[in-house]
Amino acid sequence: MKAVAYSIKPFEKEFLAKANRKKHEITLISNPLSLDTASYAKGKDAVIVFTNDDLSALVIKKLADNGIKYIAARSSSTDHIDKEAAENVGIKIANVPSYSPLATAEHVIALTFALNRHVVKAADHSQNFDFRSDELLGFNLSGKTVGLIGLGNTGLAVAQIFNALGCKVLGYDVHFPTGASNVKRATLAEVLAKSDIISLHLPLTPFTKHLINKDTFSQMKDGVMLINTSRGAIINTTDLLEALDTGKIGYLGLDVYEYEKGLFFEDHEDDAVKDQLLQNLMKHSNVLVTPHQAYLTKESLQEIADQTIKNLDMWQANKPAYSEGTLISASKP
Repeated sequence: MKAVAYSIKPFEKEFLAKANRKKHEITLISNPLSLDTASYAKGKDAVIVFTNDDLSALVIKKLADNGIKYIAARSSSTDHIDKEAAENVGIKIANVPSYSPLATAEHVIALTFALNRHVVKAADHSQNFDFRSDELLGFNLSGKTVGLIGLGNTGLAVAQIFNALGCKVLGYDVHFPTGASNVKRATLAEVLAKSDIISLHLPLTPFTKHLINKDTFSQMKDGVMLINTSRGAIINTTDLLEALDTGKIGYLGLDVYEYEKGLFFEDHEDDAVKDQLLQNLMKHSNVLVTPHQAYLTKESLQEIADQTIKNLDMWQANKPAYSEGTLISASKP
């Protein structure tokens, strides 16, 4: 099968090559998919895409006009793909159902520790030979209540780690998993009201968009820690900024951002005009933003590459690839 892979980063190449073993003819390009770059897919059977690629109806039509029959997403989420447009032109879609949930779970813990123990501030001060500890007061995680919203593979992996740290873990999911003995089942209202730390593990759907907003912020404890490694638009960012300003949110860790498209995964250091809302968030000393890197481990990248190639293998054998006509997992970022 002939394919073109968009938005390829240098660190992905070895993992895709190892997974592919020269079975498919894959062209790797760093350009994101857009109306301007859709022509690079001409003569190919499939496009391999990432979350920052444009897969709107116009782009999908252009892909179809260029002969594309398949879209393979190098992610578990497919909310960036206009599925109706793809169905209308007969393009099939596959994704990566699950990959190293521990990678994202461990990043949640990294954000939690860094925020709690003021690691970034301490490191910055130490670089300047300021070794005072006046502004570095943290708290013990043991005995704290952690609330998880979304209990897919990643949410359960997060629960396991927090349990090992001595935390009480509450969990809310519309499809609460059986056998989740390390999580106490709770309503959304209970998670919001009782948690010292809240971590989000949901897909972006019409139901989950802006699930965390002015109303849900008002139900949280004052000074709560909020971590989001799933999808940025689950949080209403304007309401989030207000919650920070009032002290409702005491600590904020974001690996995703509501308006990250066209911003994350790229260098914008020299931009004359920067995203003002994101700048206003990051002005707060109790905010830590990472650039959608929670998934970024060697193990995770290999699993993504392996499943992506497997999807191409299945299509080439005229068999359905993963998620073709099925529902994407409800709680994996």
